[in-house]
Amino acid sequence: MKRRNFFKNTLAGGALLGGAGIGASSCGTQQQAQAPEPRVYTKQPRKMVQIQENGKYDYLLKGGHVIDPKNNINSPMDVAVAGGKIALVGKDIPATDAKRTFDVSGLHVTPGLIDIHVHCFHTFNVLKGVRSVNAEDLCLPYGVTTTVDVGTSGAESFEDFKKLIDISRVRVLALLNIAAPGMTESEQDPRTFKVEPMVRLAKKYPETIVGFKTAHYMTRGNLDKSHPPWASIDALIEAGEKANLPVMIHSEPRTPSDGFPERSFRELVMEKMRPGDIHTHIFAPAYHVGEYMGEQGRINPDMIKAQERGVIFDVGHGAGSCTFRNAVPAIQQGFVPNSISTDLYGANSSSVVLNMINVMSKFLNMGLSLEQIIRLSTINPANEINRPELGHLSVGSIADIAVIEQRKGNFTYCDIRGGVIRGDKLIQCVLTFFGGRPIFDPYGFNSLLWDDNPKDSPYWKSPNEQYW
Repeated sequence: MKRRNFFKNTLAGGALLGGAGIGASSCGTQQQAQAPEPRVYTKQPRKMVQIQENGKYDYLLKGGHVIDPKNNINSPMDVAVAGGKIALVGKDIPATDAKRTFDVSGLHVTPGLIDIHVHCFHTFNVLKGVRSVNAEDLCLPYGVTTTVDVGTSGAESFEDFKKLIDISRVRVLALLNIAAPGMTESEQDPRTFKVEPMVRLAKKYPETIVGFKTAHYMTRGNLDKSHPPWASIDALIEAGEKANLPVMIHSEPRTPSDGFPERSFRELVMEKMRPGDIHTHIFAPAYHVGEYMGEQGRINPDMIKAQERGVIFDVGHGAGSCTFRNAVPAIQQGFVPNSISTDLYGANSSSVVLNMINVMSKFLNMGLSLEQIIRLSTINPANEINRPELGHLSVGSIADIAVIEQRKGNFTYCDIRGGVIRGDKLIQCVLTFFGGRPIFDPYGFNSLLWDDNPKDSPYWKSPNEQYW
């Protein structure tokens, strides 16, 4: 075989990924009964990047299938990018109009994904045994261009977190913890629930702080006068009302204790929470099918009623907050969460969560369509955090783009309790644009075959002739 033909059929020019896919797991191990069906690239290698000096577009993604739920697009289209913005979405845009044209035939082109539940204040000492992740490492390779750190920082620690946010290569937004120190043992101490400092910070940094969060408060232990059942939630909602921002709640039902009434799911979602407030970890094991979704596995009607009145239900998968025993029956009965998110932190980034694409693949195999999971990972979360400029491919919008491959095969996915579902679909990200630039491109969409590089390019220069 000639060298030219060989390289046109290797990874850069042929199949993007082969064999076991990133994100298909069975309680930590990959199991695949048989190889997936051959994809288009194994039979028809994609074209390498077309480069020309002039063109009104900086980049053209050509031949892909665009899914943009906000604009009701789910069809083959091209996407042009210029000046960091979406310049045009349409059919058959001429390659001669672009300086660089990428062949994305057989792939799905979507808005950059938004993960609204992550812990990425990675220089902060949080709860014992818990550490945050570096957002760049676990977002861009999986199509995520915007992430929201939910409550790792509080009013007393946010300024330090802001220093990391300002140098991040991925867009990081934040929900402040109702506990002023942040996600530490102080979450159990109502004396740290300081509303006014949170409100002042939110007004100081409106471009970054998109809401407030409470979590872990009195999920166990005795309620008493110093620890009333609704202390964190009442303070949180007060802050939300004063700042005119949504709040995110991680709370578990409590039975009566020491003369205090129960803390019920019904009171939380039907009385306490406002339209636009977010209940995360919606499929957590704390909410058993019998008591959370109704008798004999029937969905709790309060979930439907609360969603109808505007309460947002978010996945927040995490290492302890998503079971198939809750998610599968709910989806089968027509209950669809408003948004998909990971609850990534250090420990669970190598467990059954892995990344945003893996969590999306689970819901794809639970019966949601590809268009649905893209909606729940783009425009829906953008609206939930009041960032209407994100999550879509409208002309003039920020050119955050994920290019996704959907594979067919035999895959298993594991929940946080060791339950497994089998599925025939897996999605994975192969290219990510952030702010109009291809920032994650391991398969060479923006690269030439090595021996096609011009002889006067830096590619051929030895290290001694370059600045390092």
